[in-house]
Amino acid sequence: MIDGNTVLLTGGAGSVGRSLVPRLLDRDPRILRILDNSEPGLASLKSSLSDDRCRFFSGDVRDSDRLSRAMSGVDIVIHTAAMKHVDICEYNPFEAVKTNALGLQNVVDAAIDADVDRFVFTSSDKAVHPANTMGTTKLLGEKLVTAGNNYTGWSGIDLASVRFGNVIKSSQSVIPLFTEQIREGGPVTLTDERMTRFFLTYDDVFDLVTGAAEKTTGGEVFVYKMPAIRIPDLADAMIETLAPQYGYAPEDIDIEVIGPRPGETFHEEVMTERESRRAYENGSMYAILPEATETRTPNPPEGFEEVDDLVLSSKDAEKLSKNEIVSLLETNGSLKTINE
Repeated sequence: MIDGNTVLLTGGAGSVGRSLVPRLLDRDPRILRILDNSEPGLASLKSSLSDDRCRFFSGDVRDSDRLSRAMSGVDIVIHTAAMKHVDICEYNPFEAVKTNALGLQNVVDAAIDADVDRFVFTSSDKAVHPANTMGTTKLLGEKLVTAGNNYTGWSGIDLASVRFGNVIKSSQSVIPLFTEQIREGGPVTLTDERMTRFFLTYDDVFDLVTGAAEKTTGGEVFVYKMPAIRIPDLADAMIETLAPQYGYAPEDIDIEVIGPRPGETFHEEVMTERESRRAYENGSMYAILPEATETRTPNPPEGFEEVDDLVLSSKDAEKLSKNEIVSLLETNGSLKTINE
């Protein structure tokens, strides 16, 4: 799917976008266009790469004219540009709507006009029963992407969304925060002892995005099968492992409960009960089909079968043990000390 094609990656200087760049280059695209509104972010990314297949585009998804130029000749669009921090979106909802909804619509319109082949939008599990502005804009984004398949006219584009939870080591993950707090001798701050979250790795995100691009027939929401973790267990596992590396005894690092942030939820869900009735699965992910309409009855993507057993919430999912958490973090280099 990537090999030999021209790919546009929006939000390429963000944590998810940066993780996708080397993985996309490994798939040998003809050209990889990386668009971001952060000049320092683009400059940093450019200095870390030496690949003549990369093109670095400064631009904002709110600017439809810039998107039209960037989209010309593109085969595949991976849209990661967004406002993603729950508390920032909660305090700046007008701006979140401009980027996450209106900006997304600009990207969809430009992709349809440019006759792009495949379009993948990176959503969030916070789009399920959204309790905050960020999740609400992501849900609207999914609706816009699915509806985009009905607005294509002569274009042969297929548009799909992917939905995932916390990415280990991303700027939105608690793991870098806990690591810094342990390095400083504590305390490690928890918003609530009941918190549970789904986690996945950057490799998982790449597999989900490329899998969606390959499998979509238009309009699905793809969800990765993610392990669930109790956040207090994550804090304990990290303290026990990292504290000695920073010269502390684990019992010297306190845990402080500070209360939930605005818009924060105790648990995360992968899909709603209504969506689960349209869900299919393969070995690594679910595909939620768009609802049937008078003009279209969607079929599951190739290789997907009816779901056998589905847990909707991190509250009800089987949780990783502390040993399993340590193994997961070690595999992804998340337990290396900051000074390394």
